[in-house]
Amino acid sequence: MAEPRKPTTAICTYTHDAIYVRDKSLVDELIGEVTFTQMMFFQIMGRMPSATEVKIVDAVLVTLLEHGITPSAIATRLTLMSAPESLQGAVAAGLLGVGGTFLGTMQGAAELIDEMMSAPDGVAAAAERIARRHRETKTPLPGFGHNLHRPDDPRTPKLIAVARAAGVKGDHIAALLTLGQAVDRVYGRHITINATGAIAALLSEIGVPVDVMRGFAVITRAAGLVGHIKEERENPAARALWDAATHAVEYSGNALKNRS
Repeated sequence: MAEPRKPTTAICTYTHDAIYVRDKSLVDELIGEVTFTQMMFFQIMGRMPSATEVKIVDAVLVTLLEHGITPSAIATRLTLMSAPESLQGAVAAGLLGVGGTFLGTMQGAAELIDEMMSAPDGVAAAAERIARRHRETKTPLPGFGHNLHRPDDPRTPKLIAVARAAGVKGDHIAALLTLGQAVDRVYGRHITINATGAIAALLSEIGVPVDVMRGFAVITRAAGLVGHIKEERENPAARALWDAATHAVEYSGNALKNRS
């Protein structure tokens, strides 16, 4: 019987006087030589990004960093109020909300783009099929719709314009736009392509695997949540958020009704 393969890592190693990240010297080749965006891409993808890829990733990180008093920011502020000594715990609480409904939907959108790109009968036919499938099953369509930005999400055309100016090939963007046309036709009304839909196309253009795309949202939102923590310490809002929830959610039991 063959011996089990010994686990290995190609990410990092070190000696008593040096640290290497993916075979580059941290001290001699990386610190002061590359930006955070370059380093992040290098760490995740295993290669240094091109100028086009840096432009795309920067646009994605800037887009997703801040969205206001959203569920993730609320979770962070309330956790900080409960455990003010744990900045990292407050950030982690907010990051747990990066999921399939808010902020992390680029993964589902990218899966749909992949489905269209690999369809034997072509992108247009696949787009029509996807739109009808979601319409008939009444399931959310990742990358589409927004509760505030109507009729269109203003971030989407900007992201696409940045990508085109940076020189991406554009096949994934074209597939997303084709799906948008199919969705409008099948649903009988215009449904905006939201920012995470555009981000799914952009990250697909530069070869980011579908199953790690959500990680880019996690990375940038962590920075945004640190901003909320700083503001919460200087100008607290968590107590007001708690009070608002207490007044907005009524008790539905009978205990108070039975009191004379």
